[in-house]
Amino acid sequence: VQLQASGGGLVQAGGSLKLSCVSAGLKYYGIGWFRQAPGKEREGTSCISTDSRIAHYEDFVRGRFTISRDNAKNTVYLEMNDLKPEDTAIYFCAPAICWSDSVSEADFDNWGQGTQVTVSS
Repeated sequence: VQLQASGGGLVQAGGSLKLSCVSAGLKYYGIGWFRQAPGKEREGTSCISTDSRIAHYEDFVRGRFTISRDNAKNTVYLEMNDLKPEDTAIYFCAPAICWSDSVSEADFDNWGQGTQVTVSS
């Protein structure tokens, strides 16, 4: 499966962005949004199960980010509000192991280029 993330950009602190992730086979996978800041390891931020019954957020985005999906459109979204400079990173969407209390990477190699999110102070 190949996923395409889009919707990133440059915003001021406190601003909002909505990312989209599109793939023809997306509806068969739990999907996570991951990010990688310069000099740091890739980390999971949130995930959603195939049927949207489970959505998980890491503490550092909980209450600010909302993940959702529209399987009819083969799309997963990440709405990001109250953005902070520390949210600056390349954001990737990928198949994920999604539980109510955790998100982790599935066995997946085709990460693509992601979408850059830059938050200025």
